[in-house]
Amino acid sequence: MVAFLVSLPNYKIIMKATAKTYTVQEAKERLEAYCAYQERCHREVVAKLRAMGMIPLAIDDIVVHLIHYGFLNEERYARSFTRGKFYNKKWGKLRIQRELKTRGLTDYNIEAGLSEITDDDYYNTLNLLAEKKQATIKEKNPYKAKAKLANFLLYRGFEPELVYEIVDELYDE
Repeated sequence: MVAFLVSLPNYKIIMKATAKTYTVQEAKERLEAYCAYQERCHREVVAKLRAMGMIPLAIDDIVVHLIHYGFLNEERYARSFTRGKFYNKKWGKLRIQRELKTRGLTDYNIEAGLSEITDDDYYNTLNLLAEKKQATIKEKNPYKAKAKLANFLLYRGFEPELVYEIVDELYDE
């Protein structure tokens, strides 16, 4: 890698020029390691290959190779992504679905991913999040407190009808 230092009156800018080039075989090996490290979607792999300076024909060849040898599988990615975001970050189905859609996954793969969440786990997580958040809300006005709780749960990606049902249950007690 070659770095250039450009000096303007008030600015110092370092510009990097990528001098590293890869053969198709080297790129395949690097991307195999990249995909083996954690699940990746097609869009991430293509972006990585473009950043490596690969031409479109080579990108197609490498992606086909990764799919053929099981390094790249979008259904497996959707399932893994869903489990991680739900069980670790406590995201709701709507937010997970939106994120998977922005990554270019098909509706079939999104549904396969969402099937990883059981209904019992989903409702238990929603209840737990709502109770924890309610305990931290210091608002005296019950309408504002309900709005804060509802907005928190909606931002997390839970369905509005479930959110309003839980909020009403918690503030009717």
